[in-house]
Amino acid sequence: MEPVTEPMLELKNVSMSFQDRRILDDVSLQVQRGEILVIIGPSGSGKSTLLRLMIGLLKPDSGQIWVDGREISHLDEDDLNQIRRNMGMVFQYSALFDSMTVGENVAFGIRQHTKMPEEEILRVIRRTLRMVGLMGRENAMPSELSGGMKKRVSLARAIALNPKIVLYDEPTSGLDPVMSATINRLIMSTRRIMGVTAVVVTHDMESAFTIADRIAMIYDERIIEVGTPAEFRQSDNPVVQQFISGVKNTCVPVQRRARE
Repeated sequence: MEPVTEPMLELKNVSMSFQDRRILDDVSLQVQRGEILVIIGPSGSGKSTLLRLMIGLLKPDSGQIWVDGREISHLDEDDLNQIRRNMGMVFQYSALFDSMTVGENVAFGIRQHTKMPEEEILRVIRRTLRMVGLMGRENAMPSELSGGMKKRVSLARAIALNPKIVLYDEPTSGLDPVMSATINRLIMSTRRIMGVTAVVVTHDMESAFTIADRIAMIYDERIIEVGTPAEFRQSDNPVVQQFISGVKNTCVPVQRRARE
C-alpha cells in the first residue's frame, strides 16, 4: 500500500466576493504533487481568482488555502513572500517590464528575493532561456519580441528560482496553433525536467486535453466536475459537454442556487 502524501495545493471551503458579487462559493480543490491540473470554465467564472488566491495575491472571505503543507490565508506579506519563493506565475499578458531587457526580466525575482552572486544570476538567465528556446536573446527588449516569445520569457522568469509550483493564466491566449503547441510542450517539459506542480487556467480545450493529468471545471461559483481528460470527454454533465464541444464562453442555462 502506497503512503498517502498531502496535496501540494489545497483549497478548503473557499468563498470569495468582489463588491458584493459572489465569485467563489464554498470551493474545495486539491492539486497533487507533480501533477498538471487544468482549470476550465466560462469567462468571469473565477478561474484567475483561484490562481491569485493560491499565490496569496488575494485573501478569501472564508475557507483555507494550503500551499506545501502551510495554510497561507492569514499570513502577512513577509511570510507570503517566503512562500512565493517556491512559486512562479505566468500571467495572461506576460507582464514583462518594457524598460528591462529579456535577461533583466528573467532575473527580476532572483534579484528581488535572493543575494545570488551576479555571475550565478547570468548562468541562471542563460540556462532558463535555453530551456524555453530563446538562448542568446538576453539583451533583446520586450518590444522586439513576438507574443509567443514574450510568453516564453514569462515562463523563463517563472522558473528562474527553481520553484516547486508554477501557475499559468491563459498561457496560449492570443497565440496561433503552432505557438500554442510550443507552449504546451514547454509546460510539460518543465514538469518533466524540474518536477514542478502546475496549475493551468485556460479556455483552450485542445491544450487542456493535451497537457492535463486532471481537469477541474468551475461554473456557477463552484467546482462542478474534476477528472482526467478521458473522464471529461465521457462526462454526462450537459454543462461540461457544451463547454468542451466548443461553444465559446457559454454554457447551458441552469437554475441558480437559492441564496441563504
